[in-house]
Amino acid sequence: MIVRGDRVLLTQRPRGTHLEDHWEFPGGKVEPDEDPREALARELREELGVESAVGEIVECTFWRYSTKSVLLLFFRATLAEGADIQHLGVSDHKWTSADELSSLEMPPADVPIVARVRELLAAGR
Repeated sequence: MIVRGDRVLLTQRPRGTHLEDHWEFPGGKVEPDEDPREALARELREELGVESAVGEIVECTFWRYSTKSVLLLFFRATLAEGADIQHLGVSDHKWTSADELSSLEMPPADVPIVARVRELLAAGR
């Protein structure tokens, strides 16, 4: 979760992928023997072309889709100063307010964290 003031960064899944066009919190799969924090930093470089600092875990959720199950770790992260977001592995990005979160189509696995993100945005952190 990358928060700036009262907004959180969301990315849009590319067409032709599972849950295409859904909005989600940036991140991705952890490779074998990869630290989850390093995986998030790598995914942010690969998908958005940005350097980041990954902090503490904010939340953890589990979701069972019909074809797979996922365990999601939600970390706090910050982008490097002057980071220019590119769309290398995503269709789009947006800085979203707490009120906007509930109106966006998101993957079911991300929905349980929305309430927690709304709390963080309301608290300004």
